[in-house]
Amino acid sequence: MATLTIRNLEDETKQSLRLRAARHGLSLEEEIRTILRQAIATEEGPKRRHTNLYDAIRELVEPHGGFDLDIPERALPTRDPPAFD
Repeated sequence: MATLTIRNLEDETKQSLRLRAARHGLSLEEEIRTILRQAIATEEGPKRRHTNLYDAIRELVEPHGGFDLDIPERALPTRDPPAFD
């Protein structure tokens, strides 16, 4: 693990961090690590693995063997598409 040193940190900032850590039941170091992780995660946003809905659904369904759906016949007759003359 790396070590990070922050110089010239205002006393009130350090005290605020210490109080925040105490409220969360964490050490000052762990609280700062948590803040840094959250800041990076927020900046990066959620990691997208899929570019479309089809791939996302397929990834969820394939491990279960897929689904065979009984598609009923249309109850109403199809109509001709409109003519744009």
